[in-house]
Amino acid sequence: MIRLSLAAAASALVLAACATQAPPSDGPAPAVVVPSQYELGLSTATELKTAGNVPAAIQRLMQLAGDPELTSEQKADVLYELGVLSMSPTGYDLPGAVGYFDEVIANHPNTDAARRAKAKLPEARAQLEAMNAVLASADATHTERFNALMKLGRHLDAIDLMTQYDIQPDNEVKLAMYQIGYLCDETGLTGQTYTVADRDGTSRRLRFCDYGK
Repeated sequence: MIRLSLAAAASALVLAACATQAPPSDGPAPAVVVPSQYELGLSTATELKTAGNVPAAIQRLMQLAGDPELTSEQKADVLYELGVLSMSPTGYDLPGAVGYFDEVIANHPNTDAARRAKAKLPEARAQLEAMNAVLASADATHTERFNALMKLGRHLDAIDLMTQYDIQPDNEVKLAMYQIGYLCDETGLTGQTYTVADRDGTSRRLRFCDYGK
């Protein structure tokens, strides 16, 4: 009698387990969407820009622009974004911005990016001319010339001027020099120390990367 009761209970448990199992699905498993290199590159550049590291965003877009798999529309979009970032306040490459916009217009004329580049190009050229005018002015201070050289992408010339006349750039410029790779916080470096506040509030004491190595 006891054996019969145990057997009945075991059967009931098996039936209950079967009843709670979901029926097998006859449909295919959902496809996994893998972002393209183009999408990943733009996403990464946007994240870097949002984080305040425009030089790194520019570098990422330059890598993406060299991808031979890009369509004409995609290549134009990347070049346009490079132009916009290069002429931004923390882009420090006005000639590069003009060059990127010119390339979009010349090589990808039928794209939406070309239309946007045509609208942006006069502003980039005006900024370029203004910085060249500063360098040509006999009344420009050393600091003004330094800032103009940085904006013009002539970073090494700017650094020579900076060290020669002990120029103390503002925090944004020093941070960009750190992000580009001119200033480092490595041990063993010598020379002038520059205090820089990072985007997250971290204070760094930096020296030129090539000094003391």
